[in-house]
Amino acid sequence: MSNVKLFFVCLVLLGIVSCMSEKPELIQLNFEKDLMPEGIAINSSTKKLYLNSLKNNKIVSSSLDGSSPATFLESNKHNYLAGFGMTIKGDTLYALGNSLTQNKNKSILLLLQLSSGDLIDSYSINDSTFHYLNDLAVSSTNKIFMTDSESNKIYTVQRPSKNIEVYLDAEEVSNSNGITISNDDELLYLASSKGIRIIETVSKKIINKPRKDYSGIDGLKYYNNNLYGIVNAKRDRTQNGLFKFKLNKARTEILENEKIVEFTESFKIPTTFDIFDKNIYFVTNTQIDNFDEDTNTILDLKKLEPYKIMKVKVK
Repeated sequence: MSNVKLFFVCLVLLGIVSCMSEKPELIQLNFEKDLMPEGIAINSSTKKLYLNSLKNNKIVSSSLDGSSPATFLESNKHNYLAGFGMTIKGDTLYALGNSLTQNKNKSILLLLQLSSGDLIDSYSINDSTFHYLNDLAVSSTNKIFMTDSESNKIYTVQRPSKNIEVYLDAEEVSNSNGITISNDDELLYLASSKGIRIIETVSKKIINKPRKDYSGIDGLKYYNNNLYGIVNAKRDRTQNGLFKFKLNKARTEILENEKIVEFTESFKIPTTFDIFDKNIYFVTNTQIDNFDEDTNTILDLKKLEPYKIMKVKVK
């Protein structure tokens, strides 16, 4: 074989190997099957994965390959509630929780030290208004932004303040779920019922137009000047999936979207995700459609299956 032909054969083989390495990887987790996980976070220092539980009001951890499963936060410890959004910054795990019923509704935010599991701080909302703190993002100055998926409000905490305050109350960001912040803290991105909304953090000005075709988003992350989101609320299931939303250079407008992963029938309501080492990690089968929030019971125990994490290379 000539050197030229050998060169092109090598290129083809390299291309095949490259394409193969880009395929999503499934990792089985070894936790109890009745977690009903919602929030997920990865510690980049220890390469540990953290999941919380809607049913058991707890947080578990494992290695990224699913080994060494352990309980990080025992059920109801520090008054933790049904687990929702989580994120990690430094050695701190930020974990939101809610009571699932409208009667005597409560919401809580715990700040937990990863290295020890100790409680750093706790924030609660206890009032007669029904609220549902769903997801959160933390700035470089330790300012915490939280969505309330049952209202038009975005809440904030500026550490070391002990108070949760209303950052924004506007119909333009109604029923927001996923939330993420740019690396320079200048822009906040919200997955609202009116689509992805972009806000200047200082002025609180909403700078893009509503687009309902970019709605139905649960988890949302800013990464490498683009957005990534899990769409799981479309009636037409073929429209659900893991998406990349390409931003313009100013990061103030979404130019286009690309579906990275198609959610087939084997996917059972993926919700949130985290990004680590250029890979997206999310639970493919949360199975929360098999969970009754009002009674805190599994609808069909026979249908429960081991949880699986999908690892997808960031495009």
